Amino acid sequence: MIKPFVPQLVYIEPRALEYPLGQELKEKFEGMGIEIRETTSHNQVRNIPGKNDLQKYRNAKSTLVIGVRKTLKFDTSKPSAEYAIPFATGCMGHCHYCYLQTTMGSKPYIRTYVNVEEILDQAEQYMNERAPDITRFEASCTSDIVGIDHLTHTLKRAIEYFGQTDLGKLRFVTKFHHVDHLLDAKHNGRTRFRFSINADYVIKYFEPGTSPLDQRIEAAVKVAKAGYPLGFIIAPIYIHEGWQEGYKVLFEKLDAALPEEVRQDITFEMIQHRFTKPAKRVIQKNYPKTKLELDEEKRRYKWGRYGIGKYIYQKDEEQELRQTLESYIEQYFPSAKIEYFT
Repeated sequence: MIKPFVPQLVYIEPRALEYPLGQELKEKFEGMGIEIRETTSHNQVRNIPGKNDLQKYRNAKSTLVIGVRKTLKFDTSKPSAEYAIPFATGCMGHCHYCYLQTTMGSKPYIRTYVNVEEILDQAEQYMNERAPDITRFEASCTSDIVGIDHLTHTLKRAIEYFGQTDLGKLRFVTKFHHVDHLLDAKHNGRTRFRFSINADYVIKYFEPGTSPLDQRIEAAVKVAKAGYPLGFIIAPIYIHEGWQEGYKVLFEKLDAALPEEVRQDITFEMIQHRFTKPAKRVIQKNYPKTKLELDEEKRRYKWGRYGIGKYIYQKDEEQELRQTLESYIEQYFPSAKIEYFT
């Protein structure tokens, strides 16, 4: 059973205490008896305990930095949304394949931002610029926001904010089942709550520190019954021995659990496994015993944004993955919408 995340060590930037949420979190963690240190900026977080790099990496994953988001320019977030909305950075999960390992570099601690109203004001500016079109905001580009929200309630605040807008929609994805505090949020159907799901093999070997599949599916049922539009991301789709059967079992479990009344508006997003050269180095350093297949010879190279290419499956493999999974969706969830396969 994965318990809700509790940091072992907390750093607070002094400016964070100028915001009510910063004060509230400081008092909360003091009350829990957690060690709190001050840091002038998250870049100054130095003394993460540990005898070697691996220990420091693991301890950093259970360290929380409470800070202020200085850059209020949002990144784009194609294909899932127009913009990434930044409430947190970093994740307590230990997914071997995660791209955050390269973007976070040697500082994989979790950061939560307390200037939530400023971030939401910025979102409003983006919505006004794009009016009368709807603007979608993705809240899980740089973290698994649900994984810390039982502590911060930032996501809950955002869900209720977008529930009151006419031109904005919120979306995020999680591998955690700790959703109970979000079930009564006034979302007005404007937040799509998505769960990352996968074949048992992938979850077992590559997603330590996250909720088991059955608990994610249970949480998805709760969320759908609370009226949220529901979605699933199957990522990374990974070729392993018996993968066709593994993914079929995944859909059978989903089919058995999801009641008929919530199936009218389900979306699926599918992302095949990919890696970059820098990611491969970091993954092998942080998870030296990983079973993850990272053989460049077996893959094809696809140029990406910023000139950094990635290794994805060969064309015929990609096609087989796509056809197989789309056929399962068609079989079990004929009214669902496939948003993309990439």
